[in-house]
Amino acid sequence: MTFETISVVGLGYIGLPTAAVFASRKKQVIGVDISQTAVDTINRGEIHIVEPDLDMVVHAAVTEGYLRATVSPEPADAFLIAVPTPFKGDHEPDLTYIEAASRSIAPVLKKGDLVILESTSPVGTTERMAQWLAEVRKDLTFPQNNGEESDIRIAHCPERVLPGHVLRELVQNDRVIGGMTSECSRQAVELYKTFVEGECVITNARTAEMAKLTENSFRDVNIAFANELSIICEEQNINVWELIALANRHPRVDILKPGPGVGGHCIAVDPWFLVNASPNNARIIRSAREVNDSKPVYVIDSVIKKTAELKTRSILCFGVSFKPDIDDLRESPALSIALRLAEMDYDVNVIEPNISSLPASAIDKGCRLIPLDNAIPLIVDSIAILLVGHKEFKTVEELGSDSVLDFCGILSDF
Repeated sequence: MTFETISVVGLGYIGLPTAAVFASRKKQVIGVDISQTAVDTINRGEIHIVEPDLDMVVHAAVTEGYLRATVSPEPADAFLIAVPTPFKGDHEPDLTYIEAASRSIAPVLKKGDLVILESTSPVGTTERMAQWLAEVRKDLTFPQNNGEESDIRIAHCPERVLPGHVLRELVQNDRVIGGMTSECSRQAVELYKTFVEGECVITNARTAEMAKLTENSFRDVNIAFANELSIICEEQNINVWELIALANRHPRVDILKPGPGVGGHCIAVDPWFLVNASPNNARIIRSAREVNDSKPVYVIDSVIKKTAELKTRSILCFGVSFKPDIDDLRESPALSIALRLAEMDYDVNVIEPNISSLPASAIDKGCRLIPLDNAIPLIVDSIAILLVGHKEFKTVEELGSDSVLDFCGILSDF
């Protein structure tokens, strides 16, 4: 099978870099997104997200005619779905974006096409996607009914890249590929080998889905240990950063760094898929989620005590993205802390060098985005809370003040 035209559905933090990398290998790529603004931005050769070097790759791909974006799916040889999978209600997985994307591409499918789900998904979602496609295209056959002889090939291949390093990791990282049949897997490997230099490891679709959830749950449990440790250390008047540095000198210990919580579209969400699927058995995974979800409450309580001690209502929140040196605010504990403090009638200024404006939810609550240079003179009369370790903050000498609370280790020498 030769994949000359590739469609990527969902042009966000994963979909756009993936589309750009395929296009950089001289493949014709059609990007699909429901946001007309995102589509127009990409078609100008520009990007609507922050990711190092992505702007240059997208500009070159658009200029050379290998990448274009649209709001409506078009025929292609392979389709990659990279749309969000949030949760709803009581941490129940929300598959509406995947279903909508599946049903949107179904009318343009033809015999021999390959459909890959990249979105992080609860176990069984790839099979559900195949069923949604089959419901729309009764004239085509699918793996769940026709096995190796199906007209359409379907696989799951979860992304596993680090924001800020996406372009490099897309190429270098190993990929887990789970086809619904062996032929589905073989064709998916052929597609990804267009640019993947890492190993493409074949399994079945359910195991591939579970692999991504396992990776992120493992990290969540380890972060929860560090966050819980930081609270215990505060209670015992111990420097948690020094403690972790000392413990990590053990050859088989590698404790992560604590923070104000856990954010992002993966680690803060994916473990709940396992809890939802097996509520009686996912006990450690649930506990870790609860520890990490409760850490912002601990931060807020610490801020309240400090403001009472210093008799000020002025708060400087240093960082509101979910991790250092990116613009991504999804599930950000730092942003939730800023919003909660504003709701409590504190005067909240936000210093976030990676964004040009705050989301409406923050503006509506009275939060203000100010430049770092404007914030420095305010430290003396405010409580400064260090929430995200952006590189811009690490050289600010004024952050050594007694009115500064460091929840991410910026001030630590360890």
